[in-house]
Amino acid sequence: MTAELQWTSASRTDVGLVRAINEDDCVALPERGLWAVADGMGGHSAGDLASRTIVLALEQMPVPSALSGMLDAALDALQSANAQLRESAARRGVRLIGSTVVALFACGRQCGWLWAGDSRIYLYRDARLTQLTLDHSHVAQLQAQGFLSAEEASHHPAQHLITRAVGAAERLRLDEGRIDALDGDMFLLCSDGLSNEMDAADIAAALASADCRLAADTLVDLALQRGGRDNITAVVVRADDPDTSDRTLANPAVRR
Repeated sequence: MTAELQWTSASRTDVGLVRAINEDDCVALPERGLWAVADGMGGHSAGDLASRTIVLALEQMPVPSALSGMLDAALDALQSANAQLRESAARRGVRLIGSTVVALFACGRQCGWLWAGDSRIYLYRDARLTQLTLDHSHVAQLQAQGFLSAEEASHHPAQHLITRAVGAAERLRLDEGRIDALDGDMFLLCSDGLSNEMDAADIAAALASADCRLAADTLVDLALQRGGRDNITAVVVRADDPDTSDRTLANPAVRR
């Protein structure tokens, strides 16, 4: 019988060098196969409340024994958080209290993820970095339609305008993905305060260390060095196969 993968992780969030309040929040629970980042929408009321509401909803959800059950439970939890944020906005008389969300779930040897907004998940495997999420933003739509290059998109003035968020609409729309995880896989969940400050090569170089704590600290420190213009959050996750004793082909960077 094939052993289940073992999961480890590290997380770090920082207010950055410009903003007064950290509206990011995160959760890292490797023992439950649950990780998430939420980025409260800057410029709106109670962005920190929004991100905390999302994290609490995910932390309190049941832990089913199959990945499909985990994703269904997370969908229910996030729909509930969506309703709570809309009720909070109505009580306060404000138009919107909202937040992005990106969440990763692991069960056995499988992973699934959900997201709304422009917080991201990356996978580092076989010394290659892949972005697993597609930003829900106006700029990402323009880039997908061929109107903007990647370089133009990274400096576009509408870069922060997202098209989906928890709390933004009566019914929350989430996208979903799944993958079979391999020994040595490294995942990064991050807010745009991190991804906007660095390119794919920077992220890959940090994850190549195969050390969750070192990678998380390296990424946040680099985002701060480059200006820290927004709140910055990184959650780094690693999968290990206890049946594999040598350096894996899935991720040659893994040190044993």
